[in-house]
Amino acid sequence: MRDQQEIELLRFTTAGSVDDGKSTLIGRLLYDSKSIFEDQLEAVKLSSRKKGLEHIELALLTDGLRDEREQGITIDVAYRYFDTPRRKFIIADTPGHIQYTRNMVTGATTANLALILVDARHGVIEQTCRHSIIASLLQIPHLILCVNKMDLVDYSEKAYDKVVRNFRSFASKLDIKDLRFIPISALHGDNVVNKSKNMPWYEGSSLLYSLETIHIGSDQNFIDCRFPVQTVIRPHSTDYPDYRGYAGRVAGGIFKSGDEVMVLPSGFQSRIQAIDTCDGAVTEAFPPMSVTIRLEDDIDVSRGDMIVRINNRPQLTQDIDFMMCWLHHQPPRPRAKYIVRHTTNEVKAIIKEVQYKMDINTLHRNTQDKNLAMNDIARVKMRTTHPLLVDPYRKNRNTGSLILIDEATNETVAAGMII
Repeated sequence: MRDQQEIELLRFTTAGSVDDGKSTLIGRLLYDSKSIFEDQLEAVKLSSRKKGLEHIELALLTDGLRDEREQGITIDVAYRYFDTPRRKFIIADTPGHIQYTRNMVTGATTANLALILVDARHGVIEQTCRHSIIASLLQIPHLILCVNKMDLVDYSEKAYDKVVRNFRSFASKLDIKDLRFIPISALHGDNVVNKSKNMPWYEGSSLLYSLETIHIGSDQNFIDCRFPVQTVIRPHSTDYPDYRGYAGRVAGGIFKSGDEVMVLPSGFQSRIQAIDTCDGAVTEAFPPMSVTIRLEDDIDVSRGDMIVRINNRPQLTQDIDFMMCWLHHQPPRPRAKYIVRHTTNEVKAIIKEVQYKMDINTLHRNTQDKNLAMNDIARVKMRTTHPLLVDPYRKNRNTGSLILIDEATNETVAAGMII
């Protein structure tokens, strides 16, 4: 058996409309893969009996908040962890209600895969479109559409094909690299962990097998070297009197000892002397490793600076053009200053112009109505007080994303993908 450290980690987000069965599906994954404790299972069985149910209400395994249990809905991003011999998983269970769509952005930012549920009876609805557009905007590399509640349409291939046909038609307008479809019944476990005997016409794999085997090794950008410096390590100890290292997480590319590099925005050049980790020195570092890089020369480097290759640099700019998902219940204030957090950098900025709002049903660009409300997605131009080192989000999700924070309240008001 492989070492636990070598087992790959897959992050995926679940989304769908209310009552499409997201929590039940996650509960089924945890239950059938034997990833829950006995006391948790007993508590869920007891709660199910109190509700007068004949079956185990698996959704209770994920609906942890009291309001969620009472209403039977998910209103916050709930993170769940489980593993199989093949892979480790982090699930972001995101809300279905339209007023909580902003939470999907939170859960999807680091996801390798989006798992979107559709009720086989209702097919593709507005929330399906909204969640798919967000997955596309966030450049989530893989998308699986789970057509749930197949038991309620008598496991009909015709009903499944209709949903697939409608979604393919809509998804053709989006930028989705890898799209897959699986007919399931989360309640009864059909095609979740084990292949279903009720749908012999479906020749694909089960959901868990797809999650275990989907290729995610090339999801990161291993070409463009980007290392945002998080902090400078100077121990000043007897053992390390002259140690100077720059710690952070590799955001792109592969760094190796001996590489010639440049520190931005200063433009000073040096060579990598060594790359350290908590487990000792390594010869190379790549996303998403957290490492400390030592340079051969004593250069003035501080938090927010970026170590890159000499002939491969991000854009240094104060004018940011990005797609924004507005997260706050109050609209943007005219000429208000916001704090922008981008990689390890933090600057102030103002929103100069809303170019258009996007209609999530038709993907139509509305240039007439530019008033933003919560959950609206728009293309925006912004001016920062100091230049940022950015890449297009399509090229690098780490250096191409940012968040806006209200300077007065310290609340996160928007998330953005740089164009």
